[in-house]
Amino acid sequence: MSAVKILIVEDEMIIAADISMMLESIGYEITGIMPRGEDALKSIESTPPDLVLMDISLKGVLDGVATSQFIYERHQIPVIFLTANADDATFARAKATRPYAFISKPFQPADLQRAIELALARLAEEHSGQSLLHVNDKAEDAYILADRIFVRYKGKMTKILLQDILYAEADRSYCKIYTPQAEYLMSISLGALEEKLRTDNFLRIHRSYIVNLHKIDTISDDWGYLGIGAQTLSVSRSFKDELVRRFHII
Repeated sequence: MSAVKILIVEDEMIIAADISMMLESIGYEITGIMPRGEDALKSIESTPPDLVLMDISLKGVLDGVATSQFIYERHQIPVIFLTANADDATFARAKATRPYAFISKPFQPADLQRAIELALARLAEEHSGQSLLHVNDKAEDAYILADRIFVRYKGKMTKILLQDILYAEADRSYCKIYTPQAEYLMSISLGALEEKLRTDNFLRIHRSYIVNLHKIDTISDDWGYLGIGAQTLSVSRSFKDELVRRFHII
């Protein structure tokens, strides 16, 4: 589990520092504050963020629009444009880079947070049509991608890498996802989650359990039980053959 990582590209350093403090106060991780587009591209190569906040009118060789175009072509990382004023020609250029949002300066923290969450939602939808999920009884949003899930946890959007998931357990019409750090109650059935987790790393072993095969520590001689950390999980007869087959492949 880790915070969503955001790169700020803004040449007004006072504004950039304010944005950084604002985002860190609500739980996001800032990978850097870059005043120029060229610096931003180097930062992305060394420390890829989940999302970029981009001033549309940067000084230097690359303005915000040109920098965003490079990011779109090379990395497919979501970009949210920040702008005080943009003429029609600049706005038209910016639209061509397929930004995930435009935010006019000055803006409120809530406006920025909503734009970030909407960007994550759009990113999820663009990954093989994977759809929106809802988390806990407040029906808060979670977004599942090819290699991660973004969920709201303790008031902020948090990233869970699929490789960090230990197992998922059915809880009536809900399911719980367990990681080494925390557990998450999601208002989706285990069967529906199984459809989303289309990867060789996960396997249904029981009507109540989906496990990350790479997190299994022990298996009983008869393949009827397996251990993940301190937890012992039952393997149903109907799923046993597939478990054996998958382990032979691994």
